Amino acid sequence: MTAPLLGRSINRLEDERFVQGRGRYVADLAAPNALHGVVVRSTHAHARIMAIHVAAARQKPGVAAVLTGSDIAADNIGPLPCAATSIPMAAPLIIPPCHALARHAVRYVGEPVAFVVAESAESARDAGEAIVVDYEPLQPVISLAEAVLPEAPSIWPQAENNIAFQFNRGEVGAVEAAIRHAPRVVECELVNNRVVAAPLETRGALGEFDAASGRLHLTASAAGAHMIRDLLADFVFRIPRQELRVSIPDVGGGFGMKNVLYPEWVLVLWAARRLGRPVRWIADRSEDFVASTHGRDSIAWARVALDRDGRFLALETRVLANMGAYVSTLAPGVPTMAMASATGGVYDIPLIAFQTRGVFTNTTPVDAYRGAGKPEANYLIERCIDIAAVELGMDALELRRKNILRRFPHRSAMGLSVEQGSFAHAIDHAVAAATGFEARRQSSRARGRLRGLGYACFLETARGQPNEVAEVRFGEDGFVDLKVGTHSNGQGHETTYAQIAADTLGLPLERFRFRQGDTDDLDSGGGHGGARSMHQGGTALLLAAEGLIENARRLAARLLQTSVDAIHYEAGTLRVAATGQEISLNEVARASYQVTTDDVAPGLAHKATHLCDQYTFPNGCHVAEVEIDPATGEVTLDRYVIFDDYGRLLDPRLTLGQVHGGVAQGIGQALFEHALFDADTGQILSGSLMDYALPRAGDLPAFEGRLTSEFPSRANRLGVKGSGQAGAIAAPATIMNALMNALTPLGVRHLDMPATPFRVWQAIQAAPKLKVSA
Repeated sequence: MTAPLLGRSINRLEDERFVQGRGRYVADLAAPNALHGVVVRSTHAHARIMAIHVAAARQKPGVAAVLTGSDIAADNIGPLPCAATSIPMAAPLIIPPCHALARHAVRYVGEPVAFVVAESAESARDAGEAIVVDYEPLQPVISLAEAVLPEAPSIWPQAENNIAFQFNRGEVGAVEAAIRHAPRVVECELVNNRVVAAPLETRGALGEFDAASGRLHLTASAAGAHMIRDLLADFVFRIPRQELRVSIPDVGGGFGMKNVLYPEWVLVLWAARRLGRPVRWIADRSEDFVASTHGRDSIAWARVALDRDGRFLALETRVLANMGAYVSTLAPGVPTMAMASATGGVYDIPLIAFQTRGVFTNTTPVDAYRGAGKPEANYLIERCIDIAAVELGMDALELRRKNILRRFPHRSAMGLSVEQGSFAHAIDHAVAAATGFEARRQSSRARGRLRGLGYACFLETARGQPNEVAEVRFGEDGFVDLKVGTHSNGQGHETTYAQIAADTLGLPLERFRFRQGDTDDLDSGGGHGGARSMHQGGTALLLAAEGLIENARRLAARLLQTSVDAIHYEAGTLRVAATGQEISLNEVARASYQVTTDDVAPGLAHKATHLCDQYTFPNGCHVAEVEIDPATGEVTLDRYVIFDDYGRLLDPRLTLGQVHGGVAQGIGQALFEHALFDADTGQILSGSLMDYALPRAGDLPAFEGRLTSEFPSRANRLGVKGSGQAGAIAAPATIMNALMNALTPLGVRHLDMPATPFRVWQAIQAAPKLKVSA
């Protein structure tokens, strides 16, 4: 019997092929006779298309096709749909048509206008440069705050004041009454800055068409094969789903940006069908910056009501959420259901009223980005607590302790039943980690520096798409295939899923083969997103492996001529206890390909569906210490400490790696990253890695702290809580609270992310007290 693997940190199985250059990414895939596509994009944020001159481009050497919006219309290709249409809105969700190629107008810089297909990428680029588009420029709307003003230009005539939707949740009347009568009320206005996902691998796709079968095949750097297939088949090409295959090979990072449907997925399939040859498109880095969805970008106003002892009475939240020029695939769900579910965080707030308005602007569409609504909600409550503490002359930690959830299960004001976690314990551990801070502050002061200490708790509502499917099957070669409807963007699924199967079946780890991201392998799947893979997919795989064992018992009973009840399974062997007869699982699996039965499939295959709409509740408390040079505004992140609860840890090192990655992205948003547009023209000002600052290794300290497994989740049999997003949820508020702790003694009252050196320096220069003092 093999030693249990779950709960142990093992080397990732996929890493060997990655470090040896044997990963299979879209750009690596062989596609004989493939053509190459290049997208010609709008240079205007808002303009009418008067004419598109393509004759010169079509005459260029090697050009197979030059396609425009009129060709889209002629071929009856439908617009890109939104998948998040079932959200209960207070005002109707407006979904303007988003065609793969613009028809009459463009509404953001980077919107696709033409698609050039040629024998090589170089030929396609040359032809693209020969296309001339006659535009009639229109006044763009770039500012989120200004877009909703009555005098703002209209982006879509059906969207009054550029409002895409309004979402309300909570008891508005009761909250207003509580605020009216509260002894203490604190108001906050907070900006959640727009960011670019910037994965290591840019987006790319390969479209193929098989004339004999009439099937289309999309291979893409994406994260949700089944949703993409369904949307493309049902709404864009209007064909039966079985006529479209979507497969996703290795993906070099996504962070939510690759979960959505893009115009380029339509273009490569459409062009492949028209031309009868495969068509490949690979984005360059600058193209990815303007044409892939961005994240965050909201303004939130909050009012917190407290009693005289500092206990929360009510929270009112109003949010403007930037949608960009179109409503992207999942976008409406991010600032509504997702953000609302996490509003209030780990605190006992009896009454909450939550309102979000989605807003159109002439900018790149915004959609899910790591955490997708949960970081925005957590940033709001954790910054509000520190702001309240300063305004009311209270200790921020004491304010947290007074209001932390302590009785479970807790029914939140947003309607969720929160299971037990290490909420109060996390604060205690965080405080212990900060021991000696005053001495470090004095040391910084002696060197003319400011030092700040910041805390932030977090509570994630992790589930993603409900339900998941998995299948386990022995191949004829003796390896066991694991098929799961989730998708890895680098999280280590190939390892952890194999650990689950190995422990369940009692077989060596090297016996398993992991397969994902192919609609021909599984007929459904929820894909990646919402920290759902182990909660939903891991449990589905556990059920599938147990189902395979039951299939093996049934077939073994026939082979050994006994009853199923007499067969006992352990570590790869099926045994009849009464007689001592036994047969190996390998032998039974081989027999399944030779013996025809009605109730046992070849390979002992079993497909299981985990039906679950429950959330898990990852939680914790993070601590940061920053040092600031007041002469330049430069911020040094000196310490970062994590104390988190993710339930049962299937592979502690992999879990910690996920958390560290999320923390790094949260730090990036707090200190470095900002997708900026010119206020007059809508041109992106941070459109490459020359202008868009990502955190580097030297910007990050060695992360400290630990993960607890004392509170396994009751929402799934594995006891796990999602870990993929939590770091990005906790880090922004932790960093900004530390910064403000350093700056508040100078009289600085507010600073929005990102806290770049220039912004910090400006705040110090404008502060009432220009001196380094505590």
